[in-house]
Amino acid sequence: MSSASRAAFSYPSFRYFQMARFLIVSAMEMQSVAVGWQVYEITRRPLDLGLVGLAQFLPGFLLFLLAGHTADRLPRNRIVAVCYCGFALCSLLLFTFTVHGVSSVRPIYIVVTCIGVVRAFNGPAGQSLMPQLVSAQDFPNAAAWSSSIFNAAVVLGPALGGVLYAWTGGAKIVYLIAATSFLCASVSALFIKTNTQLRPRETASLRTVLAGFDYLWHNQIVLGAISLDLFAVLLGGAVALLPVYAREILKVGPWGLGILRSAPGAGAIVMALLLAYRPLRRRAGAVMLWCVTAFGLATIVFGLSRSVPLSLFALLMCGASDMVSVIIRSTLVQLNTPDEMRGRVSAVNMLFIGASNEFGQFESGITAQWLGTVPAVVWGGIGTLAVVAIWARLFPRLRKVDSLTTQPAAQMAESAITADPN
Repeated sequence: MSSASRAAFSYPSFRYFQMARFLIVSAMEMQSVAVGWQVYEITRRPLDLGLVGLAQFLPGFLLFLLAGHTADRLPRNRIVAVCYCGFALCSLLLFTFTVHGVSSVRPIYIVVTCIGVVRAFNGPAGQSLMPQLVSAQDFPNAAAWSSSIFNAAVVLGPALGGVLYAWTGGAKIVYLIAATSFLCASVSALFIKTNTQLRPRETASLRTVLAGFDYLWHNQIVLGAISLDLFAVLLGGAVALLPVYAREILKVGPWGLGILRSAPGAGAIVMALLLAYRPLRRRAGAVMLWCVTAFGLATIVFGLSRSVPLSLFALLMCGASDMVSVIIRSTLVQLNTPDEMRGRVSAVNMLFIGASNEFGQFESGITAQWLGTVPAVVWGGIGTLAVVAIWARLFPRLRKVDSLTTQPAAQMAESAITADPN
């Protein structure tokens, strides 16, 4: 392995941050398997799986402006450390409810909503923290490795959660291990030191809080990238319905649910490692559009499949193709955003991501309740293909993006904002 391919690891704070992030993501994914199976076991309704996503999305929707403003005013490394402790407390509550024999989904929804509140503040702070840990030159390498580590956790977490749930016959141990992981992550976060830049202390006002929206509106490349991800994953995401597939269609049980949840992460980590060694240098916009197309096609294949190997392959392709979009979008957002605005822009970006993931779960639950599980997934994949075709016409500058690190978008958007008297 060449030194250039692992340049991000020469920064100690990057290593501490990734260690904490690995623990957080693996614990969250492990816990999600337990929550999904537990909820479906209690109610046997796909809609209730969608409500889990809605419970996580609503706090982020209501708090993202405050969370972004907070990330631009307070030390971001301290914010993430406090949030990790908040995640641990939520896991301990789930553990307590389960030990006392929860028979209703209401307490689970309450805790999941609390998790959504913590995520609302953790997302913007964590996403805008990484550019303070590495140089701009090494940021694309850091983004690729960060995605690899993230998806390693996405692979390990669900698989471990499914195995533990099946082995112990319940969710108690899963929640207890998740709480321990969150606490260890908070300790690791305490060692993160940032390359602090002097950020101007703007007077709190509606205009400063809404500056993230204003910035994105003037930066059509970044707006096109994150809105493409929003609508493509919102329609094409099938993760919320995996408990139904595991129990009713593929009949693989809770351990199989863990494997199914791990498959997209496995595909994503292979793609992220490939991009770490062979960075995307040309035609980034066109590649992103083609990969989102592949995501939609793979979703359709998964929806129609009755074979476990074929379903796993389709989910692997979903993860691999989505990873290209993730790396391109995160690089465009972070490198084209001034540091003093990264928290607010990241908050808007996290709102879009939350809408595509958690609200997408709600959308999947509703459509599955109305149309049936398989039609909901298949029509979602078709909707993703339609979104790609529309976005290719609406955002021609996104389609023409070539190199990720030489875009003039930030300077043009900044000039537009400065010139706007409103």
